[in-house]
Amino acid sequence: MADPTPVIDDLRAEGEELDLLVAELSGEQWSLKTPAPGWTVAHQIAHLAWTDHSSLLAVTDRDAFAREVEKALAAPGDFVDNGAEEGAGKPAAQLLADWRGGRKALEDALRAAPADGRFPWYGPPMSAASMASARLMETWAHGQDVADALGVVRTPTDRLRHIVRLGVRTRDFAFGVHGLPAPFEEFRIELTPPSDDEGDGDGEPWTYGPEDAVERVTGPALDFCLLVTQRAHRADLALRAEGSEADRWLDIAQAFAGPPGTGRAPKGAGE
Repeated sequence: MADPTPVIDDLRAEGEELDLLVAELSGEQWSLKTPAPGWTVAHQIAHLAWTDHSSLLAVTDRDAFAREVEKALAAPGDFVDNGAEEGAGKPAAQLLADWRGGRKALEDALRAAPADGRFPWYGPPMSAASMASARLMETWAHGQDVADALGVVRTPTDRLRHIVRLGVRTRDFAFGVHGLPAPFEEFRIELTPPSDDEGDGDGEPWTYGPEDAVERVTGPALDFCLLVTQRAHRADLALRAEGSEADRWLDIAQAFAGPPGTGRAPKGAGE
C-alpha cells in the first residue's frame, strides 16, 4: 500500500509554483493564447479548478461524481472544454480564488482519505496516491502551457518522477485508445533526472522494466514528461527508442485519461 503523503506534498508544491506564475497577472495576460488551440491562460487555470472539483467529488461524494460522469457521457466531446469555458468567463480574481480554494479542499480530502481506498474516476478507479499523481501531472502539464504563453522557462524538479511513473504505467492504455494491441513484453525505460536548483537529483537514472528488455526508451526525464502529456512533439525531444513497439509508443504515448489527444505540431511546422 503506497503512502500518499509524499505525492500529496509534491502536488501542493506544484500548485504553489504555478500560482506564483499567475498570481500577479494583469487582465490582458489572463487572455493570452496558450499552445492549446482556443485556450487562454484563464482557460488553463479554469480547467485545473474544474478537474480539482471533480476529483474532490470523487473522493468525498460518489453520488455527485456519478452525476458528473453522466454529464460527460452525454457530451463526450465537449464537457472538458465547456468546463474550462465557464471558468474562464469569471473575473480573474474570482477564478484565482476558486482554484486556490479547490486545491486546498482536494489536498485536505486526499490527506484524510484511507490509503487503501479506491475512488471512482472517468477511467479506472484510483487510490489517493494515484489521484494525487494524476492531479500533479495535469497541474504540471497545464502549467507548461501557461509558462509557454508567458514566455517563462521553468526549472524542472524531482517532482517529475511522479509524471514519469504515470507515463510508464499508462503504456498499455495509450495503445488501447488507439485501437492497438498492447505489447506483451515490458519495456526498459532509462531516463536522466533533472538537476534542479535544490540539488534533488542524485545523478542516478530513473529506470523501469527489466534491464535485458529488447524494447527500450532512453533520454531526459523532462522530455519524457513533455511527451506523455503531449506538450511537445516527439521530433523536438531527445528521446530514443530501440525496438519497433517502443518506437510506436513514442508516437502515441498519453498519460491522461480520455480519447487520443491531438498532441502538438513539431516546431517549425507550417512555416
